[in-house]
Amino acid sequence: TEIYTLSLHDALPIWIVDWQQVRASGADYELGRRLLTDEVNAAIDGAVDAGATEIVVNDSHATMQNIRPSALHGYASYLSGRHKPLYMMEGLDGTFDAVFMVAYHGAIGAERAILSHTYNPLAIWEARLNGVAVGESALNALVALHHRVPVVLITGDDATAEESQPFLPGVEAVVVKRSITRFAAESLHPDRACQLIRDGAARALARASAFSPPAIELPATLEVTFLTADMAEMATWIRGVERAGVRVVTITDDDPLRLYRTFVTVIALTRSIVER
Repeated sequence: TEIYTLSLHDALPIWIVDWQQVRASGADYELGRRLLTDEVNAAIDGAVDAGATEIVVNDSHATMQNIRPSALHGYASYLSGRHKPLYMMEGLDGTFDAVFMVAYHGAIGAERAILSHTYNPLAIWEARLNGVAVGESALNALVALHHRVPVVLITGDDATAEESQPFLPGVEAVVVKRSITRFAAESLHPDRACQLIRDGAARALARASAFSPPAIELPATLEVTFLTADMAEMATWIRGVERAGVRVVTITDDDPLRLYRTFVTVIALTRSIVER
Protein backbone atom coordinates (compact mmCIF):
# COMPACT_ATOMS: atom_id res chain seq x y z
CA THR A 1 0.00 0.00 0.00
CA GLU A 2 1.45 3.33 -1.05
CA ILE A 3 0.46 6.41 0.95
CA TYR A 4 1.04 10.00 -0.08
CA THR A 5 1.06 12.19 3.03
CA LEU A 6 1.13 15.93 2.74
CA SER A 7 2.72 18.47 5.05
CA LEU A 8 1.06 21.54 3.70
CA HIS A 9 1.38 25.34 3.32
CA ASP A 10 0.75 26.82 5.73
CA ALA A 11 1.28 23.77 7.90
CA LEU A 12 -0.83 24.36 11.00
CA PRO A 13 -0.46 21.71 13.67
CA ILE A 14 -1.83 22.25 17.17
CA TRP A 15 -0.89 25.37 19.16
CA ILE A 16 -0.07 27.35 16.02
CA VAL A 17 -1.94 30.67 16.18
CA ASP A 18 0.53 33.24 14.85
CA TRP A 19 2.55 33.66 11.65
CA GLN A 20 5.84 33.88 13.55
CA GLN A 21 5.33 30.28 14.65
CA VAL A 22 5.45 29.05 11.03
CA ARG A 23 8.12 31.30 9.56
CA ALA A 24 11.80 30.38 9.81
CA SER A 25 12.65 33.84 11.16
CA GLY A 26 10.06 33.60 13.94
CA ALA A 27 11.00 33.07 17.55
CA ASP A 28 8.74 30.04 17.86
CA TYR A 29 9.48 28.45 14.49
CA GLU A 30 11.30 25.51 16.04
CA LEU A 31 8.23 24.81 18.16
CA GLY A 32 6.02 24.78 15.09
CA ARG A 33 8.51 22.62 13.23
CA ARG A 34 8.58 20.06 16.02
CA LEU A 35 4.81 19.96 16.35
CA LEU A 36 4.42 19.49 12.60
CA THR A 37 6.94 16.66 12.52
CA ASP A 38 5.14 14.91 15.37
CA GLU A 39 1.78 15.12 13.62
CA VAL A 40 3.18 13.90 10.30
CA ASN A 41 4.81 11.00 12.14
CA ALA A 42 1.53 10.20 13.88
CA ALA A 43 -0.15 9.91 10.47
CA ILE A 44 2.71 7.73 9.22
CA ASP A 45 2.50 5.49 12.28
CA GLY A 46 -1.24 5.02 11.77
CA ALA A 47 -0.70 4.17 8.13
CA VAL A 48 1.96 1.61 9.02
CA ASP A 49 -0.35 0.14 11.66
CA ALA A 50 -2.90 -0.42 8.89
CA GLY A 51 -0.40 -2.01 6.50
CA ALA A 52 1.21 0.83 4.55
CA THR A 53 4.54 -0.16 3.03
CA GLU A 54 5.62 2.93 1.09
CA ILE A 55 5.11 6.55 2.17
CA VAL A 56 6.01 9.85 0.50
CA VAL A 57 5.93 13.07 2.51
CA ASN A 58 5.65 16.29 0.48
CA ASP A 59 6.74 19.30 2.54
CA SER A 60 4.86 22.27 1.08
CA HIS A 61 5.12 24.99 3.69
CA ALA A 62 7.00 28.21 2.88
CA THR A 63 10.43 27.22 1.51
CA MET A 64 9.29 23.58 1.79
CA GLN A 65 12.18 22.31 3.89
CA ASN A 66 10.75 22.23 7.38
CA ILE A 67 11.18 18.61 8.46
CA ARG A 68 14.44 16.86 9.19
CA PRO A 69 14.34 13.77 6.96
CA SER A 70 15.97 11.58 9.60
CA ALA A 71 13.13 12.40 11.99
CA LEU A 72 10.49 10.84 9.75
CA HIS A 73 9.04 7.48 10.73
CA GLY A 74 8.22 4.52 8.51
CA TYR A 75 11.27 4.97 6.30
CA ALA A 76 9.22 7.60 4.49
CA SER A 77 10.80 9.36 1.54
CA TYR A 78 10.86 13.14 1.76
CA LEU A 79 10.00 15.53 -1.06
CA SER A 80 11.26 19.05 -0.32
CA GLY A 81 12.28 22.26 -2.05
CA ARG A 82 10.30 25.36 -2.93
CA HIS A 83 10.01 24.98 -6.70
CA LYS A 84 7.78 22.03 -7.58
CA PRO A 85 5.72 21.98 -10.80
CA LEU A 86 2.75 20.51 -8.92
CA TYR A 87 3.42 22.50 -5.76
CA MET A 88 1.57 20.92 -2.82
CA MET A 89 0.75 17.80 -4.81
CA GLU A 90 4.13 17.13 -6.38
CA GLY A 91 5.01 13.43 -6.48
CA LEU A 92 1.46 12.10 -6.60
CA ASP A 93 0.62 9.68 -9.39
CA GLY A 94 -1.79 6.85 -10.08
CA THR A 95 0.33 4.22 -8.30
CA PHE A 96 -0.67 5.53 -4.87
CA ASP A 97 -3.55 4.05 -2.91
CA ALA A 98 -4.46 7.04 -0.77
CA VAL A 99 -3.72 10.67 0.07
CA PHE A 100 -3.39 12.03 3.60
CA MET A 101 -3.75 15.80 4.05
CA VAL A 102 -1.95 16.63 7.28
CA ALA A 103 -1.99 19.96 9.18
CA TYR A 104 -4.39 21.75 6.83
CA HIS A 105 -6.10 25.09 7.47
CA GLY A 106 -9.30 26.86 6.48
CA ALA A 107 -9.91 28.98 3.40
CA ILE A 108 -9.41 32.74 3.38
CA GLY A 109 -13.17 33.18 3.08
CA ALA A 110 -13.98 31.08 6.15
CA GLU A 111 -16.00 32.80 8.86
CA ARG A 112 -13.54 31.60 11.50
CA ALA A 113 -10.42 29.61 10.76
CA ILE A 114 -7.03 29.96 12.38
CA LEU A 115 -4.54 31.78 10.11
CA SER A 116 -6.99 31.32 7.23
CA HIS A 117 -5.68 31.82 3.71
CA THR A 118 -5.80 30.20 0.29
CA TYR A 119 -2.34 29.72 -1.16
CA ASN A 120 -1.31 33.39 -1.02
CA PRO A 121 -3.00 35.63 1.58
CA LEU A 122 -1.33 38.67 -0.02
CA ALA A 123 -3.14 38.10 -3.30
CA ILE A 124 -6.27 35.94 -2.98
CA TRP A 125 -9.42 37.25 -1.30
CA GLU A 126 -11.55 34.21 -2.19
CA ALA A 127 -11.57 31.09 -4.36
CA ARG A 128 -14.69 29.22 -5.48
CA LEU A 129 -14.79 25.83 -7.14
CA ASN A 130 -18.05 25.13 -8.98
CA GLY A 131 -19.63 27.94 -7.01
CA VAL A 132 -18.50 26.76 -3.55
CA ALA A 133 -15.96 28.71 -1.48
CA VAL A 134 -12.92 26.48 -1.07
CA GLY A 135 -9.52 26.29 0.51
CA GLU A 136 -6.46 24.27 -0.27
CA SER A 137 -7.99 20.86 0.39
CA ALA A 138 -10.44 21.13 -2.53
CA LEU A 139 -7.91 22.80 -4.85
CA ASN A 140 -5.29 20.15 -4.19
CA ALA A 141 -7.93 17.45 -4.58
CA LEU A 142 -8.03 18.34 -8.30
CA VAL A 143 -4.70 16.54 -8.71
CA ALA A 144 -5.92 13.53 -6.75
CA LEU A 145 -9.01 13.43 -8.99
CA HIS A 146 -6.84 13.41 -12.10
CA HIS A 147 -4.90 10.40 -10.81
CA ARG A 148 -8.06 8.73 -9.43
CA VAL A 149 -6.54 8.50 -5.95
CA PRO A 150 -8.87 9.02 -2.97
CA VAL A 151 -8.17 11.51 -0.19
CA VAL A 152 -8.90 9.46 2.92
CA LEU A 153 -7.56 11.60 5.80
CA ILE A 154 -7.48 15.30 6.62
CA THR A 155 -6.26 16.85 9.87
CA GLY A 156 -6.50 20.41 11.16
CA ASP A 157 -9.05 22.70 12.80
CA ASP A 158 -12.83 22.37 12.77
CA ALA A 159 -13.20 24.80 9.85
CA THR A 160 -10.88 22.63 7.75
CA ALA A 161 -12.91 19.53 8.46
CA GLU A 162 -16.17 21.26 7.61
CA GLU A 163 -15.08 22.80 4.32
CA SER A 164 -13.62 19.53 3.04
CA GLN A 165 -16.93 17.67 3.14
CA PRO A 166 -18.50 18.75 -0.20
CA PHE A 167 -15.50 17.55 -2.21
CA LEU A 168 -14.14 14.79 0.04
CA PRO A 169 -17.29 12.99 1.23
CA GLY A 170 -16.61 10.42 3.93
CA VAL A 171 -13.04 11.60 4.52
CA GLU A 172 -11.65 10.74 7.94
CA ALA A 173 -11.42 14.21 9.50
CA VAL A 174 -9.30 14.55 12.64
CA VAL A 175 -9.93 17.85 14.42
CA VAL A 176 -7.03 18.84 16.68
CA LYS A 177 -8.01 22.45 17.35
CA ARG A 178 -11.11 24.63 17.55
CA SER A 179 -10.77 27.98 15.84
CA ILE A 180 -12.15 30.94 17.75
CA THR A 181 -10.94 33.74 15.47
CA ARG A 182 -8.26 34.01 12.81
CA PHE A 183 -5.64 34.42 15.53
CA ALA A 184 -7.00 32.37 18.42
CA ALA A 185 -7.77 28.69 18.84
CA GLU A 186 -8.25 26.03 21.48
CA SER A 187 -5.80 23.19 20.81
CA LEU A 188 -5.66 19.68 22.16
CA HIS A 189 -2.65 18.55 24.13
CA PRO A 190 0.04 17.46 21.64
CA ASP A 191 0.06 13.87 22.85
CA ARG A 192 -3.71 13.65 22.54
CA ALA A 193 -3.68 15.22 19.09
CA CYS A 194 -1.04 12.81 17.82
CA GLN A 195 -2.92 9.82 19.19
CA LEU A 196 -6.11 10.94 17.45
CA ILE A 197 -4.21 11.44 14.17
CA ARG A 198 -2.60 8.01 14.44
CA ASP A 199 -5.94 6.33 15.15
CA GLY A 200 -7.66 8.30 12.37
CA ALA A 201 -4.96 7.42 9.85
CA ALA A 202 -5.28 3.73 10.66
CA ARG A 203 -9.07 3.84 10.31
CA ALA A 204 -8.86 5.79 7.06
CA LEU A 205 -6.40 3.42 5.45
CA ALA A 206 -8.30 0.36 6.63
CA ARG A 207 -11.30 1.49 4.58
CA ALA A 208 -9.39 3.12 1.71
CA SER A 209 -10.75 0.64 -0.82
CA ALA A 210 -14.27 1.94 -0.12
CA PHE A 211 -13.35 5.53 -1.03
CA SER A 212 -13.87 7.15 -4.41
CA PRO A 213 -11.72 9.91 -5.90
CA PRO A 214 -12.67 13.49 -4.91
CA ALA A 215 -16.23 14.50 -5.81
CA ILE A 216 -15.58 17.39 -8.19
CA GLU A 217 -17.92 17.71 -11.15
CA LEU A 218 -16.23 18.22 -14.50
CA PRO A 219 -15.83 20.43 -16.38
CA ALA A 220 -15.01 22.46 -13.29
CA THR A 221 -14.94 26.24 -12.95
CA LEU A 222 -12.57 27.95 -10.56
CA GLU A 223 -13.40 31.57 -9.72
CA VAL A 224 -10.63 33.56 -8.05
CA THR A 225 -11.13 36.98 -6.48
CA PHE A 226 -7.93 38.94 -5.96
CA LEU A 227 -7.16 41.82 -3.63
CA THR A 228 -6.52 44.23 -6.49
CA ALA A 229 -7.59 44.75 -10.10
CA ASP A 230 -3.95 44.65 -11.24
CA MET A 231 -3.66 41.06 -10.06
CA ALA A 232 -6.79 40.06 -11.97
CA GLU A 233 -5.47 41.74 -15.10
CA MET A 234 -2.11 40.02 -14.79
CA ALA A 235 -3.80 36.62 -14.34
CA THR A 236 -5.46 36.97 -17.75
CA TRP A 237 -2.03 36.90 -19.39
CA ILE A 238 -2.25 33.14 -18.92
CA ARG A 239 -4.18 31.22 -21.56
CA GLY A 240 -7.55 30.00 -20.31
CA VAL A 241 -7.97 32.67 -17.64
CA GLU A 242 -10.92 35.00 -18.27
CA ARG A 243 -11.76 38.31 -16.58
CA ALA A 244 -15.14 38.12 -14.84
CA GLY A 245 -15.07 41.32 -12.79
CA VAL A 246 -12.80 44.09 -11.57
CA ARG A 247 -10.91 41.71 -9.27
CA VAL A 248 -12.32 38.38 -10.45
CA VAL A 249 -11.11 35.81 -12.97
CA THR A 250 -12.45 32.39 -13.94
CA ILE A 251 -10.80 29.24 -15.23
CA THR A 252 -12.91 26.42 -16.67
CA ASP A 253 -11.52 23.06 -17.75
CA ASP A 254 -12.59 19.45 -18.11
CA ASP A 255 -9.08 18.32 -17.15
CA PRO A 256 -8.59 18.73 -13.37
CA LEU A 257 -4.81 18.57 -13.62
CA ARG A 258 -4.69 21.30 -16.26
CA LEU A 259 -7.05 23.42 -14.14
CA TYR A 260 -4.78 23.03 -11.14
CA ARG A 261 -1.67 23.85 -13.14
CA THR A 262 -3.27 26.98 -14.52
CA PHE A 263 -4.24 28.05 -11.01
CA VAL A 264 -0.76 27.57 -9.50
CA THR A 265 0.74 29.42 -12.47
CA VAL A 266 -1.59 32.33 -11.72
CA ILE A 267 -0.41 32.21 -8.10
CA ALA A 268 3.24 32.27 -9.13
CA LEU A 269 2.73 35.14 -11.57
CA THR A 270 0.76 37.41 -9.24
CA ARG A 271 3.34 37.03 -6.47
CA SER A 272 5.42 39.56 -8.40
CA ILE A 273 3.07 42.46 -7.59
CA VAL A 274 1.92 41.72 -4.04
CA GLU A 275 2.48 44.41 -1.42
CA ARG A 276 4.72 43.36 1.45
